[in-house]
Amino acid sequence: MINAAPEPQLASATETRRPPRQYLPEGFTVTDWATLEPYFLELRDRDIPSSEDLERWLLDRSELESVLSENLAWRYIRMTCDTQDTVRAEAFQYFVSEIEPNVAPYDHALNEKMMSSDYLGGLDPARYRVFIRSVRQALEIYRPENIPLKTDISTKQQQYAATVGAMTVTLDGEEMTLPRAADRLKNPDRAVREDAWYAVQTRRQQDALSLDQLFTELIQLRHQMALNADFSNFRDYMFAALGRFDYTPEDCFAFHRAIRETVVPLIDELDLERRQDLALPELRPWDLDVDVSGKAPLRPFETGEELLEKTITVFQRLDPYLGDCLRTMQQMGHLDLESRKGKAPGGYNYPLDETGVPFIFMNATSSLRDVVTMLHEGGHAVHSFLTRSLPLSADKHPPSEVAELASMSMELMSMDHWDLFFNDEDELRRAKKTHLESVLETFPWVATIDKFQHWIYENPNHSVEQRHDCWVKIFDEFNQRTVSWKGLERFKPYMWQKQLHLYEVPFYYIEYAMAQLGAIAVWRNFRQNPQEGLAAYKRALALGYTAPIGEIYAAAGIRFDFSTSYLRTLADFVHEEMAKL
Repeated sequence: MINAAPEPQLASATETRRPPRQYLPEGFTVTDWATLEPYFLELRDRDIPSSEDLERWLLDRSELESVLSENLAWRYIRMTCDTQDTVRAEAFQYFVSEIEPNVAPYDHALNEKMMSSDYLGGLDPARYRVFIRSVRQALEIYRPENIPLKTDISTKQQQYAATVGAMTVTLDGEEMTLPRAADRLKNPDRAVREDAWYAVQTRRQQDALSLDQLFTELIQLRHQMALNADFSNFRDYMFAALGRFDYTPEDCFAFHRAIRETVVPLIDELDLERRQDLALPELRPWDLDVDVSGKAPLRPFETGEELLEKTITVFQRLDPYLGDCLRTMQQMGHLDLESRKGKAPGGYNYPLDETGVPFIFMNATSSLRDVVTMLHEGGHAVHSFLTRSLPLSADKHPPSEVAELASMSMELMSMDHWDLFFNDEDELRRAKKTHLESVLETFPWVATIDKFQHWIYENPNHSVEQRHDCWVKIFDEFNQRTVSWKGLERFKPYMWQKQLHLYEVPFYYIEYAMAQLGAIAVWRNFRQNPQEGLAAYKRALALGYTAPIGEIYAAAGIRFDFSTSYLRTLADFVHEEMAKL
């Protein structure tokens, strides 16, 4: 049943104060392990004589976890906002090397204490079933010898962020970040696009060998973690670590095949139309982002402040609650939006478990892609607000298949209000069509990254040359099949290095395609009945992780299904919507 757990109440979106602590002292802050350990010791040694005491113990543990999580979050946020600041980097590294390794054994001990409690059976099974399942899984894969390996991995992931964050190119005498240079790929002047493309790829190639070596070291560390935990490979270990109870690697392979059969031909068709519209004898990699009308690139905003204000208004139009979420973040200074030298790449919404008001980080450069990113991360932020009053920290962290549903659905439901960014009707049409194309393009790229990861970790002792060959083969299977790479072959083997997920969050990628499929279904429901579609979306997200994935999707009025037939139905829906523009 969908409503086995109580219907969650929507948390306030305007409260800026964190809830009062019940366990830790109000003035407590995380400084070093010596100040933390007494609380872990107390939790480990506390007598639990009843089910009610067990629930109190769970809440106290959750409060400690929330404080720790938020402290780590701020260290990470500050580091990514300026990867060149050694003080910020050292503060993050201190947590990773001096606090996390000490927490891990206690975390395991607390899991054992909980699962061996005589009163575990007295907990409401509907309320705690997902949490108990996750704890049981964590116990099964825990190995103390993996603790130092995780520290080494975190350090190397930090190296990737610093390396890519320092990359700049100079075009027309101006030094700029790679995201800003990539905006030139939308320029109607083909020579400008080509120069920008070459500049970005050439700059990336300067660090290609070192990034390859870094990735090799990460693969070796990750494979050893898997062996330590009695898995044959890191892929299988990560399926357990990520709590993938609802699908298998074989399901992923079937999803790859479905994408190749249903979506890739649609992309090929769009690329052929693009070549004809641009009147080109052949498409080149720098021809894929320019508007085929020959008009200048869309500039939906000029500053990060303007981007935020317009996004708040979009959310307000959809639902005042959504607008209040972003306005609260603005009041608290929980956003860093504009691209600049030294910032880490990418974008994220980082939940802050104790405060309940997340932080959005991105690299905006005044493009349509930035608008979509802001709406995407804004969807994640709304999810954080909807779950902020759930009692356990674990309740607030649903798997990515659900988290990305929140963000990708927001991209699509908000399109009816994009006139705030594009007051010209033709520009609005261009923006919507471009985004819907990108929705379809999500599937082949996700399949590419995911299939590559499966091969990487199934074959952990591969050579760098084998890695490059595998990447090119998979890339060509799913992407740019009508695009000429003649003379550019030296760049293609390294294109995967721009995908930070491979370095920082391995196997966190197939969820994007699964959630994109769900988001299209949410959007289809929203088009049919906006009020009920949005209400179902909020109800589903407010469940957090108190229900399995399938039940959360059902609460949103959709299916957790990535079969060929379902994918074809929803891909055709997007294609039909594009044809109306």
